This record gives sequence, structure tokens and C-alpha cells, in this order.
Amino acid sequence: MAKQIDLLQGTLDMLILKAVSLGPLHGYGILLRIQQISKNRLEIQQGSLYPALYRLEHQGWIVSEWGESENNRKAKYYSLTAGGKRRFHAEAEKWNRMAGVIAAILGTKPEEV
Repeated sequence: MAKQIDLLQGTLDMLILKAVSLGPLHGYGILLRIQQISKNRLEIQQGSLYPALYRLEHQGWIVSEWGESENNRKAKYYSLTAGGKRRFHAEAEKWNRMAGVIAAILGTKPEEV
């Protein structure tokens, strides 16, 4: 399986919200967390991540504060807001419904049409 899978529109936002829902992370940490929880099946590019972080922060779904990373560097840490938590749950529910519909369509046999 290819290491990188093309993501549907809006999926990256949902994955970022999930990653930061597990605890505050800096940008690179978010990339690593998504790789970790996807068992290395997804690899998000930094060029996609940072505009998404800016957008999510602008929408009020995450907040950031400066801190120190594991290697003693200044880093911006992102956390989920209450609105972000609600948004994540709504998006995850919508995603799961859509995945169910697509799975049903893909599983349709000729005699069922």
C-alpha cells in the first residue's frame, strides 16, 4: 500500500482535530501523531499542515501557545477548544455515515440492483 493516501476535502482538518484531542502538540508532533495512529499509512506534508492549523485556529477550533519542545526549541503548541471538540464529533459522525453509505454501494451485487 502506498505510504501516502490522497485525503478527501476536509479530512485533514478532522485528523488534526483528532490528533490534538489526544493532548496538546506542536506542528511536527501533529504530523507524527497522525502517522502513529494511522500505523504509518498516512503521511501529512508540512505544506498542507500549517495552512490547516492556521485555518482551524482562525475558526476557533484550536488554540495555540508558545512552549518548549522536547529538543529545547521554541514551538507553538495546539490544543482543542470546546467548539473544536464539538466540531470534531460532528465531522467524525458525518464521516462514519458517509463511509457506511460508500461501503454499502461498493458491496452491492448485480442481483440487488
